[in-house]
Amino acid sequence: MLNLENLALQRGGTYLIENTSLSLPDGCRAFLTGRNGCGKSSLFALIQGELEPDQGSVSLPGGTRIAHMAQDILALDRTARDYVLDGHTPFRQAEAALQAAESAGDDNALARIHAELDALQAWSLPNLADQLLAGLGFSPEDSLRNVSEFSGGWQIRLNLARALIQPSDLLLLDEPTNHLDLDALVWLEDWLKAYRGTLLIISHDRDFMDSLATHILHVEHRRIHLYTGNYSQFEIARAQKLAQQQAQYAQQQRRIQEIEGFIRRFGAKATKARQAQSRKKELERMEKIAPAHVDSPFTFQIPCHEQLSAPLLTLEKVTAGYPGTPVVTHVNLTLQPETRLGLLGHNGAGKSTLMRTLAGFLPPLSGQRTDGQHLRIGYFAQHQLEQLDPDASALTHLQRIDPQAAEADLRRFLGGFDFRGDDAERPVRNFSGGEKARLALAGIAWQKPNLLLLDEPTNHLDIEMRHALILALEAFAGAVVLVSHDRHLLRALCDDYLLVEDGKLQAWTDTLEAYEKHLLSQFREARKAGEAGNYENDGAGQPGKPRLSAEARKARKQREAQLREAIRPLRKRIEAAEQAMETLSNTLASLETQLADTQLYTPDRKADLQALLDKQAAARKALEAAETDWMEASELLDARLHDFQAEGEA
Repeated sequence: MLNLENLALQRGGTYLIENTSLSLPDGCRAFLTGRNGCGKSSLFALIQGELEPDQGSVSLPGGTRIAHMAQDILALDRTARDYVLDGHTPFRQAEAALQAAESAGDDNALARIHAELDALQAWSLPNLADQLLAGLGFSPEDSLRNVSEFSGGWQIRLNLARALIQPSDLLLLDEPTNHLDLDALVWLEDWLKAYRGTLLIISHDRDFMDSLATHILHVEHRRIHLYTGNYSQFEIARAQKLAQQQAQYAQQQRRIQEIEGFIRRFGAKATKARQAQSRKKELERMEKIAPAHVDSPFTFQIPCHEQLSAPLLTLEKVTAGYPGTPVVTHVNLTLQPETRLGLLGHNGAGKSTLMRTLAGFLPPLSGQRTDGQHLRIGYFAQHQLEQLDPDASALTHLQRIDPQAAEADLRRFLGGFDFRGDDAERPVRNFSGGEKARLALAGIAWQKPNLLLLDEPTNHLDIEMRHALILALEAFAGAVVLVSHDRHLLRALCDDYLLVEDGKLQAWTDTLEAYEKHLLSQFREARKAGEAGNYENDGAGQPGKPRLSAEARKARKQREAQLREAIRPLRKRIEAAEQAMETLSNTLASLETQLADTQLYTPDRKADLQALLDKQAAARKALEAAETDWMEASELLDARLHDFQAEGEA
């Protein structure tokens, strides 16, 4: 689907990518990872033709339809539903052509355009737009609101829905899980699993990648490396690769020392001059193996206030909400210093309202709130990023929090959040979303809270910062209440979960995985209900399509049974290929671990080394064959399913 040939790209005189060649298979779900600023978004711009490579090429099959998730809002005066439908360009073009043909009284054109609209399933598109909006957390009433009425985060969700409705063979999504809650993220995962084209996604969400990825594209040291499997499998493969690389590096350094020692000893002797020159040339030719750099730039802690109350905070029969609008009622909650609590619930159920009540920004409408004597709250929410002073630096923000603190101490503390040297003095207006989030977290940590209230703290943070945050929270001596769509963070940190639902707060006694299944069940039931509806009066100005008759439904069920029988061998073939791929990947990982043993590279182990290299080559060849078989079977399965759908529409 996507081919990079000897690709090089530079921005501002600095190479982001160079000497990169790879091929991405059709129909895969690939995730592009790497530190912020390494060139991921620039690669997206290259694929879309917005940038030209400095060397090499980016190529796609002819006629490839590309859909992408825009980062800016393109029209503020459209309703949410119309804005999403605008993403379906062929539909909007056919609509415009229909209006022109009606004005001209061209019956032939009208017949042709109605056929085009029917082929596009135009009658179902408004319903599909509503399903996308509902899945991403919008209420039915929201579909008729103007785009300008939504906040920035919700406008990004509209851009995501707009990308999903667009017909495409290649779908590019840049951080699609930012600004989503857990419900919307689980829905998005389910939707993307059913997408029939090729996915290329930039993400820092480990569980999201583990659930979806078939391939990982990792940008490191200005190269893009292709790995097969999900993110966890990539981490294992990369760790083994780095271990082997480090062993090779150490071995090479020993050889370099030997050569340099020989040159020092014998370079001046006439009898050894030729040998010394030979050693110099070997040294010049030798490809330098870079040492494995895996250190994170983030090394911070969140210090807890020296004094702790037990309990820190208690709510008794509290109603949380706004004057005249109760949101969550009869809340009984006690937060002890060791509390690690995750809040679950649908978008709009009241999680953020409850967090603002805990933080003290919303007084209880009724009931009793009791603060511990030494309670000190650290509250993180996305709106705080917009409240940072754009003209002030990271250092200035901390100096305003604590004017008595020594500048050296503040700089040292900011360094743990990767604001080092001049970066600590850059104005916030030039910060990325991730840098703003890191600064807000640094400001909270400096104040030594003993109760942390974190509402979606990982938005915009890359994987290394998320990992550092988990380590800091695990070591934090106070209490933590967390709202997050990052399931890895929830799973790593939370001991208990509370569910906000139907205006009540209750314990969720099952696992986080069970909650995901609960959400998926609700989504699928809602989808079936929508598919069973009548699409007349669809609001798009197109003739509706009535429900299937009982006889037609019976015929469809018979065809579905025939289809299941026809594709069963293909599904078994795909499953066998996947099992083979997993086994061979594990075999290769084991061989690479063995090859990392430096003792193998001594003269007396030459036979053992060759045997391992032969096994490695055979395993790679077998893995390539299994991947080819998987791709061929998947393509055949897609073709059968496509034919079935086409027959049903006919």
